[in-house]
Amino acid sequence: MSAVADKYPVLQSLGVEVISVSVDSHFVHKMWNDHELSKMVEGGIPFHMASDQAGNVGRAYGVWDETQGIELRGRFIIDPDGIIQAMEVLTPPVGRRFAESVRQVQAFQLVRASGGKEATPAGWEPGKLTLKPNPDLVGRVWEVWKPDME
Repeated sequence: MSAVADKYPVLQSLGVEVISVSVDSHFVHKMWNDHELSKMVEGGIPFHMASDQAGNVGRAYGVWDETQGIELRGRFIIDPDGIIQAMEVLTPPVGRRFAESVRQVQAFQLVRASGGKEATPAGWEPGKLTLKPNPDLVGRVWEVWKPDME
C-alpha cells in the first residue's frame, strides 16, 4: 500500500486510478492510515480504501479465502472497458514490484492505442521494439526479436 501510495503520481500520469479493497472496516482503514501508513507516505494514502467486510468483491475477483475469511493480496489491471487485462495474486509475505505494474500498464496502453496492431514481447520496456502481429510473422519472430537484444 505504501509503495503504491508513494508512486501514485506516476500512475495518475498514466491515467490509472487505484482502489484498495480489503475485508477491514473503514474504521480500521482510518486507524491504519493515520497511525502507520501516514508515517510511511507523506499525507497518507491518496486513493480510496474500500471495505469489503462480507467478501463479495473478493469472491467476484477470486481472491476470497472462505476458510480464513480473508482476501488474498491481488492486483488487477482493468481496462477502460472494464475488462481485466492482468491479475497477480501473491501470498501475504511476498511483496510486489511497483515498476512491473507500471510497465504492464504502459504495455496494455500501447497495445490498446495501436488497435492490436502491435504486441510487446517478453521484457518489453517503453521505447523498445514491438512486434507487428500478422501472418508473415508466424514462424519468423526469431528474425526480428531475440531476448538477448533487450
